[in-house]
Amino acid sequence: MTIRRFLWGILWIGLAFVLVIALGSAAFWWYFHPSVQRQNAIEYGRRGEHSLVLDVLKPSKPNGKGVLVLVSGGWKSGPSGSLGEWIVAPVLRRGYTVFAVYHVSQPESSVMEIIQDMHRAVRFVRHHAKDYGIDPGRLGVTGGSAGGHLSLMLATRGGPGSADAPDPIDRESSAVQAVAIFFPVTDLLNLGKSTENLGDGGPPKTFRRAFGPQGTNLAAWKVIGRESSPIYHVSTNLPPVLIYHGDADTLTPLEQSEWFLEKARASSRTVQLVVHPGGKHGWLTMMFDVHRFADWFDRYLVED
Repeated sequence: MTIRRFLWGILWIGLAFVLVIALGSAAFWWYFHPSVQRQNAIEYGRRGEHSLVLDVLKPSKPNGKGVLVLVSGGWKSGPSGSLGEWIVAPVLRRGYTVFAVYHVSQPESSVMEIIQDMHRAVRFVRHHAKDYGIDPGRLGVTGGSAGGHLSLMLATRGGPGSADAPDPIDRESSAVQAVAIFFPVTDLLNLGKSTENLGDGGPPKTFRRAFGPQGTNLAAWKVIGRESSPIYHVSTNLPPVLIYHGDADTLTPLEQSEWFLEKARASSRTVQLVVHPGGKHGWLTMMFDVHRFADWFDRYLVED
């Protein structure tokens, strides 16, 4: 009897363990697949012959605030529909309407043109805020790597449009009110320890064509690089910024975010840098860090 009871006990423990794992897996799958109303490929502008598009992901219980996700890596962007709901599930679960913004990839578009197009995207969303049921005065932005760089360009250079622009969208402001990003490059003129640094003061070695025909002209590059680097445009208008960066990143070393933090603090602006130990240019648990991004947006877009 003792042995039989022991075996039955082991069996029940095993069944309970399997049940817990199954329920946990189901809950995990459910959480990262929120119910949304999705509109893909909405044109927010043009770049040459190309249509610039964004996707709108509206959660089942919207909170009236919007977050733009700049879909860009190496200043290359995916097609409409390529941003999965699971990537921004924590943000959607909090009620944010998400705008997945795409652009024409470099080198067909230069980084400078891509920056202009990100300003256009913010202006478009703000102009149509009522249509999307969001507050035009409370927009967040997020992205990783190039998407992080572009987010900081909006944070540092976003502002009023031209009052006499023929297109009313271009009269809107491109300012954002909160930023949460992964491992951005902040100073293109000082690549530091990056494996992209050739040591000649020029652009990142893999991305030289990304900065247009003058990108390899070192005299012109000093102007281009400065204009395209967020660190040179930090002002007292900088919105709150949260940065997650790995300390083992060799493509965009941690120092890039540290320099930006130092510059922002000198201007008494709110910037928080979270260092991921052993993190390279991306890590497996990044989707869990997006929970902290949602907390950041709650703090600076929702709370008064």
